[in-house]
Amino acid sequence: MITILQGKTQTVEISPDRPTVIIGERLNPTGRSRLAEALRKGDWDLIRQEATSQVEQGAALIDINVGVAGVDEVAMLPQAVKVVSEVVGVPLCLDSPNPQALEAALKVCPGRPLINSTTGEEKSLTVILPLAKKFGAVVIALCHDEEGIANDPEKRFKVAEKIVRRAKDYGLHEADILIDPLVLTVGAEAQAGVVSLSTTSLIAERLGLNLTMGASNVSFGLPNRYLINNTFLAMAIWCGVNAPIVNPAAKEIVETILAADLLRGKDPYAVRYIRQCRKSQQK
Repeated sequence: MITILQGKTQTVEISPDRPTVIIGERLNPTGRSRLAEALRKGDWDLIRQEATSQVEQGAALIDINVGVAGVDEVAMLPQAVKVVSEVVGVPLCLDSPNPQALEAALKVCPGRPLINSTTGEEKSLTVILPLAKKFGAVVIALCHDEEGIANDPEKRFKVAEKIVRRAKDYGLHEADILIDPLVLTVGAEAQAGVVSLSTTSLIAERLGLNLTMGASNVSFGLPNRYLINNTFLAMAIWCGVNAPIVNPAAKEIVETILAADLLRGKDPYAVRYIRQCRKSQQK
């Protein structure tokens, strides 16, 4: 199963047999007042800096979210896409719950982007899947539906199955879907991590699909978040996640991903892991 994404100058292939692909999460104003203010003012310097630094730190895709109070997403998201495309050549992930904003951004986005996201709800599927087909995009699919987010891995798996089935109804292929098993904080629900990892394993083993997740959600509200995040991410990669949405500048995150790939058999002779270690020592 190979999912191919295209940026202005670079192509990225996501596959269970290939190294983990990092989707950079830093262009999201949630909880980031400085970025939110820059978006409100139309100050693009910070956006350019964040995009460039994430690629330099190891991101193979850049997620772009402009959801700020007082900002017109329909106008702002395509502007952000243009600005980011001027400074990086990697594929982009268009992150918005607003279908009109997504369509406006898809019209100006170079290459083959990723749409973030659809759920298993019919009201979402009937809007987002046609957009993906129309623009030749790949879609992130979240494992929840009209019944909400289940605590049962089998139920989340059934949602993933449904989304793939409905995607085929619109002429999309399995490779056009990245499944997100969903991650909730273990600070509020002790079994949240287990459910996410179990769902990941079910999808990887039964469907062979490519998987993403916002790994840092697992530690929300807890101290030493980096330790929880890195441990969970390594476990998620072992279970089948191969395109996580993370901050490539976060403490030891890139090293954790490379170590997980090495142990998963995706780094012959530890070439990538050793290269990163040498690079870190030179700083």
